[in-house]
Parts: sequence; C-alpha cells; structure tokens
Amino acid sequence: MDMKSIDCKEIGMDVRLMVQGTPNPNAFKFVLNVPVKSEGNVTYKTPEECMDNPLAKAVFEISGHIREVYFFDNYVTVTQDGLEDWEALEEKIKIAILAKINNHDPNFKIAVPKKDDYSQILRTPEMDRIDAILNDTVRPALQMDGGDLQLVSYKDNVLTVFYQGACGSCPSASMGTLMAIENLLRNEFNPEIVVQLKEGSY
Repeated sequence: MDMKSIDCKEIGMDVRLMVQGTPNPNAFKFVLNVPVKSEGNVTYKTPEECMDNPLAKAVFEISGHIREVYFFDNYVTVTQDGLEDWEALEEKIKIAILAKINNHDPNFKIAVPKKDDYSQILRTPEMDRIDAILNDTVRPALQMDGGDLQLVSYKDNVLTVFYQGACGSCPSASMGTLMAIENLLRNEFNPEIVVQLKEGSY
C-alpha cells in the first residue's frame, strides 16, 4: 500500500526523521535514518510498560489518546484512539523522538517478557513453515505499512495470529488482510487452514 511522506527534519547532520501515513488512519510511522530496534520488534500499550524505554515513555506522555507505540528496525509506529487531531499530535511526537533518539539504545531488551509477545513460544515444524511463507509474501508489506504479525498457535488446522503496530487496529488488516493470508496459506500450505485473530489483537 502506498504511504504518504509528510515531513522531514534534521538534527545537525546526523539524524533525519520522516513521517509517513499508514493504511490505518489512526497510526503514523515515524521513520529515522538510524535504528530504533536492532533485533525483533516490541509493542508498548501503556506508559507503565515502557518505564525502561525513555523514548517510548516520552511519546506516551504527549497525550492520553495515544494507545500504542511500536518499535521495529528504523521506525516507530504511533497509534492513537482517533479522538485527537493528527496535525498537532504529529509535531509533538516528532519533537519527542528527536529529543530522545541520540540517547536511545537500539539494542535494548525487554526485562520482563510482555504477555502479548509470542516470539518466544514453542514452535512446531508446521509453524516454522507458515512463518517462512509469510516472510516471503505478506510480512514485508505489513512492515512497510508500519506493522507486523506474530504466530500465536497452530492446532487442528486453525492458525491464530496477533497483529502488531499499525495493523493492530486497522479495519483492513482485521478483514481483508486476514482473508488474504488465509487464502495464501490454503494455496501454499494447507487447503483446510483457518486463520483467526488472537483476542485483543484488534
């Protein structure tokens, strides 16, 4: 999906920040030319979850309408509840990110595993195969749109997934994208597979 470039700002000659829209009207990507998460990804849904991440904490402190802050590679996706004007919110988020990025460690680890982090679950060979298919097809597009998905479980032909970032509250992700994933996996993996969202993923 196409994303609109909104703005670009520099700190000296080192850090550049560009804001991009996503298919989710309540989520924007804040893309930098430096990494924010060097390995994996992480989603914060409350200010209390990110007390060890000053950058995420600073974003949450901007507004009570911010519902999620997602870190991946070189961007931060911020999702709000749709009740605040993006134009004013966007500028405040840019200022907060640029103020904290120079001291941000992209190699940060989560001290306590989050309850909605399924990256460390026990994987089966079937789930590894599904993940490989998604890595080659769907996942790059989701990441381009400011989100991702994790596999939660696969049992009795039912695959449960959990959306992250901009995908988490996006209507097209919960309906059209989910159906596209199911059709893809029926063609390439199991013609009887059913794909469903983990409760709380949307």
